[in-house]
Amino acid sequence: MTRRAVRAWVWVHRWSSLVCTLFALLLCLTGLPLIFKDELGPDLKLAATAAAPGSASVDAMMAHALAARPGEVVPYLFYDRDHPILKVPTAASMTADPATFHYQVFDTRTGQQIEIPQPNEGFLYVMTRLHLDLFGGVPGTLFLGAMGLLLVIAIVSGVVLYGPFTRRLDFGVVRTGGSCRRSWLDLHNLLGIATLAWFGVVSLTGVINTLAAPIELAWQANQLVEMASQAKPIAGQGRQAAIDDVLREVRTEVPGMNVMTVAFPGTPFATSSHIAIFLTGNTPITSRILKPALADAATGNVVSVRDMPWYATALFMSQPLHFGDYGGLPLKIIWALLDVVTIVVLISGLYLWWAKRPRREAPSETEGLAT
Repeated sequence: MTRRAVRAWVWVHRWSSLVCTLFALLLCLTGLPLIFKDELGPDLKLAATAAAPGSASVDAMMAHALAARPGEVVPYLFYDRDHPILKVPTAASMTADPATFHYQVFDTRTGQQIEIPQPNEGFLYVMTRLHLDLFGGVPGTLFLGAMGLLLVIAIVSGVVLYGPFTRRLDFGVVRTGGSCRRSWLDLHNLLGIATLAWFGVVSLTGVINTLAAPIELAWQANQLVEMASQAKPIAGQGRQAAIDDVLREVRTEVPGMNVMTVAFPGTPFATSSHIAIFLTGNTPITSRILKPALADAATGNVVSVRDMPWYATALFMSQPLHFGDYGGLPLKIIWALLDVVTIVVLISGLYLWWAKRPRREAPSETEGLAT
């Protein structure tokens, strides 16, 4: 590389890093407890029973939740991926902000309510919101996405500069005995190149995750409308099918898949006359891919089943790569260790910039007398 090209890449690396480093540090620090969100979450204290998951009536659980919150509605149902529980949120309206939901949790085997803290409060909730959107909603999410893009640029430019800056050194050497800054520079380069693949994947998948809101809007505007147009709802019935019948119907229509989310008519993820059911597969890969189905709200009949579009599939597939939650506790520990190393890389980068800043030396006594 020419000197001019090296200087250009140094400029790109320096300023892309400086702009995003503080936010990258925040994401690494908040992401660390989120890796262990299952282990740090509340103890469910599930009772021992021979009943199979899904044996209890969902309609009865919903009735219990509504009785405890008069005047509210149930916009969604959320099944847990790893435990036989159902989260039933209630809200003032079908389009209420999810941050205002009140959750009641039930054992899907027995129908008994489980007393746990609200999912939208507490330490993990604060860490999640800081990590996702800085409590700023969609604008906050998109801002973090922009910082993520700068981080990707910083990683790429760092890789380009690694060769020219270390070509006279053995790989992995950290020089000691000289200046402190030189030792930190060697350590910064070593840790950065050692975690390159992981840091790149986590950064890129993090950027993809920030596109969740636009992806959801695109799905609602296109595929959801197409699915609803496949069958006209039965008008004038003035009734809604029992959700137990709807779930039984969709499990028959789409065998071998698990229901994860149910969206009721009037919510952004359903229509005014359809219930939307989102299912996942049973394998490690397919468990991360959603398959939406629409059921007529009056009859409970499934009227449409589709695969999610490629851009939505990319989003769902990126999430386990980002959080490392698909390989059990050993993989989570590896993810956490790499996260800590990344924090060292980011802090050392800030130190190297700070240590290299030009400093104005204090004038000597003679210079002071001369002036």
